[in-house]
Amino acid sequence: MKKIIIYGYLKCSTCRQALKWLDKKDLAYQFIDIVKEAPLLDYLNLALEQSANDKKRVFNTRGKAFKSINLDIYSLSRVEIIRLLSSDGKLIKRPFLVYEEKKVILGFNEIEYAKQFSYG
Repeated sequence: MKKIIIYGYLKCSTCRQALKWLDKKDLAYQFIDIVKEAPLLDYLNLALEQSANDKKRVFNTRGKAFKSINLDIYSLSRVEIIRLLSSDGKLIKRPFLVYEEKKVILGFNEIEYAKQFSYG
């Protein structure tokens, strides 16, 4: 069985859409409330590696938490970014899906999910 961990926030409509999609496809997953428990450092590092072209992709740029920090993300080091993301789950783009501990999918895009989980 493929291992899927999804960090999300149940009040977030995008997270609910992703969970509904996974349920509809009968894909088993572990749900973790991103506000109560930030993703593991390994997963945050993986997300940053996969978003190397744009560090900002890992952030929930539309949320109040992000708008309140008022920082230039591009001037921060990887360590500073990870420390910041670990400090507040609401800063992280969600849902934050970890697949097989090798890939992170940020946000919910039905086409990307279908491609990742081989549903056409």
